[in-house]
Amino acid sequence: MQNRAWAALLLVATGARAEPLTLASPDLAPGAGVAEAQVGDRFGCVGGNRSPALAWSGAPAGAKSFVVSLFDADAPTGRGFWHWAIFDIPAGAASLAAGAGDPNAGLAPMGATQAENDAGGVGYFGPCPPVGDKPHRYRFEVDALDVARLGFDAGASASSVVERARRHALAEATLTGIWSR
Repeated sequence: MQNRAWAALLLVATGARAEPLTLASPDLAPGAGVAEAQVGDRFGCVGGNRSPALAWSGAPAGAKSFVVSLFDADAPTGRGFWHWAIFDIPAGAASLAAGAGDPNAGLAPMGATQAENDAGGVGYFGPCPPVGDKPHRYRFEVDALDVARLGFDAGASASSVVERARRHALAEATLTGIWSR
């Protein structure tokens, strides 16, 4: 948060205007339903469990890496549910291919690392709320960071990765999808 305040102060002092960081996907419209291809494939869900293609633009000057995550704040756990975190994405990257959330697919940018989700697996686990629960909001987020590496190994918990990433965030952008069953 402090980094964002300094960046804003610098922009005001220099008169510069920064393009905001944005996040988009050809697989998900903002506020729309999540496609079956992205829905989880365990716990009674029968989706494709394929992470969507994501692209971002407007990264601030000084961004040295990115983190992309997926969080369900509506999960009935009392603390939400981390579905995905991929981190140490190099600063030159501006997108993730569909399926990049599968650590065995080789689709993630070179150097990127996948965290362990709350379902107990490494990589992406798609939406899969309890049967009959209200529609859940699934928040995809990209954070532009002021560090090249977060200092975690593969399989670190997604919550730990995102918590540390937020301390280094220069900017963030989100895209939210809805799903229920």
